[in-house]
Amino acid sequence: MSAAIIQNLEKMLATGKDSALLRFSLGNEYLKLNQADAAAAHLQQAVALDSGYSAAWKLLGKALVAAQRQDEALAAYRQGIAVAESKGDKQAAKEMTVFARRIEKRLGAATDGKSS
Repeated sequence: MSAAIIQNLEKMLATGKDSALLRFSLGNEYLKLNQADAAAAHLQQAVALDSGYSAAWKLLGKALVAAQRQDEALAAYRQGIAVAESKGDKQAAKEMTVFARRIEKRLGAATDGKSS
């Protein structure tokens, strides 16, 4: 099903109907198909088109984690937290804070393991 949805969304994009919501939708569908790099590319465009789109920041972080791009995911979550807090979107900020802390712990453990 996602492949058909992606095809329709890509057609919309090709006709010049680019928007943050369209890019978010594409990113979400690509992520469902485990195509994390494609998802991240669309989600990066979504936040470029609308930097106040907290749901896109959250999904971008998730896509970057799935793509094994931990440092970028952490940066996306941190930006998303700032955006969500500025909009009063407490739940999104709370969720992204949890995700960011998990990455920080993993990155800290990886650093600690290398120095031993």
